[in-house]
Amino acid sequence: MTAMKVNWKNVALFALVAVLIVATGFVQSWNTALLILNMGLISAIMSLGVNLQWGYAGLFNVGIMGLVAVGGLATVLTAMPPVKEAWAAGGMRMMLALATGAATIGGGILLYKRMRPGRRRTLALMLWLVGGFFLYRALFDPAAEAIEAVNPASTGYLGGAALPVLLAWPLGGLMAAGVAWLIGKTALGLRSDYLAIATLGIAEIIVAVMKNEDWLDRGVKNVVGIPRPLPYEVDLQRDPGFVETASSLGLDPVTASTLFVKLGYGLMFTAVLVIVLVLAELALRSPWGRMMRAIRDNEVAAEAMGKDVVARHLQVFILGSAIVGMAGAMMTTLDGQLTPGTYQPLRYTFLIWVMVIVGGSGNNWGAILGGFLIWFLWVQVEPLGKMLMDLLTAPLPDGALKAHLLESVAHMRLFTMGLILLLVLRFSPRGLIPEK
Repeated sequence: MTAMKVNWKNVALFALVAVLIVATGFVQSWNTALLILNMGLISAIMSLGVNLQWGYAGLFNVGIMGLVAVGGLATVLTAMPPVKEAWAAGGMRMMLALATGAATIGGGILLYKRMRPGRRRTLALMLWLVGGFFLYRALFDPAAEAIEAVNPASTGYLGGAALPVLLAWPLGGLMAAGVAWLIGKTALGLRSDYLAIATLGIAEIIVAVMKNEDWLDRGVKNVVGIPRPLPYEVDLQRDPGFVETASSLGLDPVTASTLFVKLGYGLMFTAVLVIVLVLAELALRSPWGRMMRAIRDNEVAAEAMGKDVVARHLQVFILGSAIVGMAGAMMTTLDGQLTPGTYQPLRYTFLIWVMVIVGGSGNNWGAILGGFLIWFLWVQVEPLGKMLMDLLTAPLPDGALKAHLLESVAHMRLFTMGLILLLVLRFSPRGLIPEK
């Protein structure tokens, strides 16, 4: 048997990222290093999901923000306790209203398919949809007002199912997959630029709904105190056994408790990343993966060979979206709160795309490398930029020029991301670890 050839360049790139994270622990703090590691793991999982869509199938999805938000919502619906007063005030009416809305849409689709084209079908469809809409609003508006009136300072929403928060991770994937199915049935037959516009628009709609429908997730009031899969630091600090162990390691209980929790999250996120990576690699090397790349490279030729291009695109779009949604649920679990106002395309769409492009689209290991490297730079560039600017402006007298240069540090993140993207596209257009 011939020995497998080791690509030392790839090993060196991953080693460089590891050194950067470890150096952060020595220079700044291990809490900061572990936080970067955990968010790097989540970013790597998101990058794998986007790489499945773009690298395997060439689907340009810029609605990543909406999928991440759906995953975050799944955490609230799963782990938060139900608000009994809100359910008593309008919970069942809200369920009836949502069922009415779904029945209106489903009935409209059925009418459209069953009736012959013509004025009669158009009239019947309009009457059905308008009547269903008014019935839906007649049920929905009073129910929403009643729910949001229940102690709006701390609740004002229905709550969740009070289940273990880890169940929210697969549920977030399923919910994102459902959203992707709806998007795919609507937009996957469109050209790539129209698909990008459609996914971006739907993502904005999802975030707008989450910001404004307080009965669902408290909107911009945020949901805090989401249950955690690991103990709270305060509880660990009160545990005599933990305090004794921390003292034996030369750590104070406060530092030891925060490191223990972050390490616990890191192990769980690593397990998920490994599972997703193994499945993605198996898919890439399977006949299904070869078929997807053939469709990506030449849709016309693949369709001529009998492949259902739209169906395969829908399939890979759903799979990639499910991975992104699961990562969104993991991120909300790490944060311990849902904040719909923070879901911005700059961070949750542009940044993930930079990770995939810089790492190497079509290569799962490249997507992981891009996730860690770009997230590290996103976090560290601003403080490093401030240190550099303080050093450069130290000889300058106080004045408008010095103040302007110091204020420009806030833009270092965007400048650095753009510069890195340009350099990679110029000198390594296929990414740091290109597709084989």
